[in-house]
Amino acid sequence: MKLLLNRAHYPVTVLGHGTRAGLWVQGCTLACHGCMARDTWAVGGPQDAVEPDVPARWVGALPGPVDGVTVSGGEPFQQPEALAELLAALRTARPGTDLDLLVYSGYPWSRLARWAAARPALGLCDAVVAGPYVRHRDTGSALRGSDNQRVVPLTALGERRYGDGRYGESGGAAGRPGLQVGVEGDRIWTVGLPRPGERERLRAALTARGMVVQEAPWHG
Repeated sequence: MKLLLNRAHYPVTVLGHGTRAGLWVQGCTLACHGCMARDTWAVGGPQDAVEPDVPARWVGALPGPVDGVTVSGGEPFQQPEALAELLAALRTARPGTDLDLLVYSGYPWSRLARWAAARPALGLCDAVVAGPYVRHRDTGSALRGSDNQRVVPLTALGERRYGDGRYGESGGAAGRPGLQVGVEGDRIWTVGLPRPGERERLRAALTARGMVVQEAPWHG
């Protein structure tokens, strides 16, 4: 079972505890209005399909610290079998490390919890951020895109890092809200959950420096 994968980033210092690897799957039919990752909606061609252990081997070979892996998209649970294989491979990617596996889903937790196809993957997650992104309910949270979403710890490690507002919720000190901006060749990429108005300020700042911003996924 191959995984449709859009991109991978390291280091990621938002979207979870510590320094992380980020994996974005390809394909989502939920189409939340205002989604920052609209480039991950379309189902990709064969060039996007990888064996699930390929990104896990990449995580295992990363030279710096890795406290966890965040899987987003796209909609990971629209590839439930491949997602389960990926998470199983990630479990053994860095032996001796408290590596937490945090998965974002646009499905409400009430649906995920009773969805038989999702259970194998859920059994391998440390925490899930569940629920559709609702633009007018975006409050600039460190972990949730909008306040209707639910952070669900599923293991003891997930509870320690994400339970009871431990990551940037309700005054928690560990969370890093906002965007992480990186440069890769002639590309600028962003990761994270922007505070209200932050996307527009970034675009204006880049334009003021003579950069042409094209096809930004959150516009249009």
